[in-house]
Order: sequence, then structure tokens, then C-alpha cells
Amino acid sequence: MPQPRQFDLIAFDWDGTLFDSTQIIVRCIQSAVVDVGGVRPTDKAAAWVIGMGLMEALAHAAPDVPPDRYPELGARYRHHYMAHQNDLSLFDGVLPLLAGLRERGHLLAVATGKSRRGLDEVLRTVELQGMFDASRTADQTAGKPHPLMLQELMAELGTEPARTLMVGDTTHDLQMALNAGCVSVGVSYGAHEPDTFHALNPRQVVHSVPELQDWLQVHG
Repeated sequence: MPQPRQFDLIAFDWDGTLFDSTQIIVRCIQSAVVDVGGVRPTDKAAAWVIGMGLMEALAHAAPDVPPDRYPELGARYRHHYMAHQNDLSLFDGVLPLLAGLRERGHLLAVATGKSRRGLDEVLRTVELQGMFDASRTADQTAGKPHPLMLQELMAELGTEPARTLMVGDTTHDLQMALNAGCVSVGVSYGAHEPDTFHALNPRQVVHSVPELQDWLQVHG
């Protein structure tokens, strides 16, 4: 007998959670900072800012770059990212995971630090058309970990915090869920070390997409 559904809405982060892009984003951040004369961020420092809005992320990753260089810094990041965008793909198992959740009647959403334009370009692919009921990006609303992104999604889709689950690969995602009063699940295969998740009280930390799918079949 199928398990009763515990969550009406499941919101996913994008990069590092559904989309296998963490390492390329790290390299693009590092290259952009060097291009404008900054000190190359470490892998850890560049990965930590993934999930934030682009300019906030770049400012954190490049504290030695003056603000008047930020437009150039953003342009160089976009240049490097566009050069690699065809190298990016969904993690294996993501499409069956999402399709199974829709079959169970879950509402699905994306809550991401990407831009609206960037997310829309990805969602226009055939396999993702109509998959998500709503989405919010960092240039539409307050960035993570502010709760407004999740609050707007819940208001749009008519769900309550106790019936909303946030799935993400960074502390920014899990802190946003905590701030919004929602349950969270952390995935360890993305940008942040899973040891940093526990202070933010995720319901579970999973280590692969198949493990996430198995957990959601029982607890989602």
C-alpha cells in the first residue's frame, strides 16, 4: 500500500541538487575573479557561495575586487559559464525522481540562486517542460537564506510550511527552509560539505539521487 503523502509541495534547489554543475561553476567563479585582477578563490570559497544570487556570490568570493569592477566581474563569469553550458546536465536519476513525485500528486517547485533568464533557458528543454508548478530565482525576490523565496512559492501554490519540503545541497538552502518554518533534506553530492548541514536540522542527508528517491518514496 502506498505511504500517505507527508508533503504537498517539494521545492528543489537547482545547481548541485538537480543539475550537475558545481565544479564548472567553481571554475567559472575562479576564472572570472582572476580575469579582473582578483586573487583566485580556493575551491572551498568558490563552492560556498553557490546558491546565492550571482553578484552577491561573486562579491563574497572576491573580497579584494572593488565594487566598481563588479559589472565586469559578472560579465566575465557569464562568459566562462556560457562556454561550458553544453557540458552541463541533470544528475542521473533526476527525471524519474521528478516524474514519480508528480505521479504521487506532489506539487514541484524550483528555488534557485540562478537568474530568471538562466533558469528559463534550462526549463525550456523538452524533458523539463511542464515538470514544475512554480519557480523563484534570485533576481525575482530576496536571495537565500532569506525565507521569502519559499514563502512566495507556498503562497502561490497554497501550501503551508509544515507541508513543504526544501531539498538542497548548501547551507543557504537549509537555512532558508529553517527560516521559513519548512522541513529540509540535504544532499551531500553538491557544493557544501554535509558536516555543515546538521546544525540546520535537516530531516535527512542523502548521498545520491537514488537515495533521495528512496527516502521520498517512504517519507515524502
